[in-house]
Parts: sequence; structure tokens; C-alpha cells
Amino acid sequence: MNESHVLVVDDDARLLRLLQRFLSENGFRITTAMDAEAARKILAVTQPDAMVADITMPGEDGLSLTRSLREKGQVFPIILLTARGEPADRIIGLESGADDYLGKPFEPRELLLRLQAHLRRHVPRPSSAPRLLRLGKLEFDTGRNLLSGPEGIVHLTSGEAALLGVLTRTPGEIMSREVIAEALGMDEIGERAVDVQVTRLRRRIEPDQKEPRFLQTVRGKGYVLKPGS
Repeated sequence: MNESHVLVVDDDARLLRLLQRFLSENGFRITTAMDAEAARKILAVTQPDAMVADITMPGEDGLSLTRSLREKGQVFPIILLTARGEPADRIIGLESGADDYLGKPFEPRELLLRLQAHLRRHVPRPSSAPRLLRLGKLEFDTGRNLLSGPEGIVHLTSGEAALLGVLTRTPGEIMSREVIAEALGMDEIGERAVDVQVTRLRRRIEPDQKEPRFLQTVRGKGYVLKPGS
């Protein structure tokens, strides 16, 4: 993760300077933008390894920017910042496609740790003995958190890859929302956040999201991953 490039988008110039200095001192290469329009101009010429964006900004907000990037196929980790810290607001952030949510004010150290965690999940890890799980026409390499199919690699966000990685630890066994939330570091947001991530992952792996074959809901208990052809 050395020299990972992070785009930080916030209309607070003081916070931008603070984060640029702090994250740079911790080995990141930082580009800053004060609104979504400026961020889009940067994204048109370069792709960062991760993005940190404020939700409340003049003009286009961070939710809209995040949703737009996901619709265009951008899968790098996105962490949203906001002064609104209610769980319902965090769910909205996850539904827009964000991987994480940090309420203001926050300790820069916490942002650093979250960035490092998401980048670890996002970057495929080498494995001398990969274990492949088949999900229809797709294969998931559990050693590298890599999903591929007939047309090549299926790009997952760090949150989607992390969820699939957690579920493949015990394929065929029911895993409660509480256990999944703890494994994904979503304890503070709650079980609803798990449901959001499940919905997003199903879009990647299920031929028919209305009748899921591989990632099934067990009413009142949680979810179960059922690999197969």
C-alpha cells in the first residue's frame, strides 16, 4: 500500500490541509478537491486507489458523486465524511455505493486505519494454494479475494469483496447478520448495513436477484452462501 493515491474531496480548506499533511506523512500520495466538479476533472485524467469525500458540499453532494462513480464501474474504496452521524444516514451512504462512513469530527488516525483496511481488502493478495469456489459461471479465488468469469475479472468494491470473503469462510453454513457485521467492522452501523452490502453483492453474482441461488436469505437467522454450478 506504499504510495497509494487517495483523492480527498471536501469544501473545508482547513480539513483538506490537515488530511493532506497527515496522510502524506503516513505514506499516501494525496490529491485534493474542494467540490465534486473539481473531483470529476481529476478523475477524468487519473484513477486513485481510494477516495474520501464529504457528503455535504456546495453543488453536487458526496452521495451523488459516489453513486455516479459506481454506476460508471469505478470500484476503488470510497469513504464518506459527514456531520450527520445517525445510523440511517450511514445506511444511505452505503446504499449509494460507499464502502465506509465516518462522522465528523473524527480523529485522522481513525481515517488512516480505515483507509489501510479497505486498501488491504481491495488489493488481491497472492496465494500459493488458491481455493476456488464456483458460483455458476463465476469463480471466487478465496486466497486473493478475486472474482472472475467467462469475460474476465468481475470488479468488486472493497466492501463487496470483504463480504464475499467472509461468507466463503463457511460455505453452506448460516451466518447471522450480527456475526457478518462484526467481521466487516460494521458493528456500530448495525445489521441493516449488512443487508445493503448483500443486495450489492447479489447484483454481481446472481443471475436473478429476485430468486438468489448462491447468496440466500434464511429468514430470522441470516445468510448462507451456497456455491455450485
